[in-house]
Amino acid sequence: MRSWKYVSLVFLGGCCYGVLSTFVKLAYSAGFSVTEVTGGQYLFGTLLIWFAVLFTKKQKLTPKQIIKLLLSGIPLGLTGVFYYQSLQTLHASLAIIFLFQFVWIGTLFEWIFFKKKPTNGKVASIVFLILGSILAAGSTANGVEHFSWHGAVWGALSALSYTSFIFLSSTIEKNTPPVLKSALLATGGLIVVLFIFPPYYLFDLSVLMGVAPYGLILGIFGVALPPLLFSIGMPFIGPGLGTILTASELPVAVTLSSLVLGEKVNLFQWLGVGLILCGIVMGNGKTSKKRMKSMPIEDVSAL
Repeated sequence: MRSWKYVSLVFLGGCCYGVLSTFVKLAYSAGFSVTEVTGGQYLFGTLLIWFAVLFTKKQKLTPKQIIKLLLSGIPLGLTGVFYYQSLQTLHASLAIIFLFQFVWIGTLFEWIFFKKKPTNGKVASIVFLILGSILAAGSTANGVEHFSWHGAVWGALSALSYTSFIFLSSTIEKNTPPVLKSALLATGGLIVVLFIFPPYYLFDLSVLMGVAPYGLILGIFGVALPPLLFSIGMPFIGPGLGTILTASELPVAVTLSSLVLGEKVNLFQWLGVGLILCGIVMGNGKTSKKRMKSMPIEDVSAL
């Protein structure tokens, strides 16, 4: 039962990312720019997680540990930046497929760094996930017509940075209290975003107050919760299975776009959602049980 606890947390972390696209679209339709939306997301999310730190068990970290965690948060911020850049020249359906390549890059990372060769079951689950992502994203001939190598490179970089963040969440400073670890990871991401998107909106109170509701929601589901959930669950399941579980992002995004935005989702997209969920179940099969048996049970009461 203990293994399912960590599997569920990482799965929920992926679901959190699926919430973002719907509220980003709502923020854009309200007239806010990508700088204001992205900056608001990381600013409010980082403030929220640091507020949570005040109510958790304190642990003193060395300057080296703090710097290591801040640097590990850089991929968190870069993922959003790279993905946005890919959307500038790629159709949205193609951009998300490039981002979704993280499902096999994570397994490749695990093979390279941990010498864990993927099983046939895991390879099959990745195939299901990739096929499902193509269908669920609504990729069409129209999307292919808007293909550009420039956008493809940015999309591939977003997949690489997202995988790097998941990998670091599972390996860096495992003994640091999850909430504190998440706060430092989020801070690292915030620094990158503010460097790339200067926060001029902070000096305009009307803009700041207007983007605040969107920033709070995006901050909770895009900055505060995922690093926290990954910090708890990833060390127990590893980046290979972790990236498969976080594929839950796309089914949630498709479902919310239908329920909240009223966007039409065709039968092939729902079929893609089904394939993704099947791929997650296949990938989780015996892998998590085998991994949990080989890992010591750690106390997560630091929360």
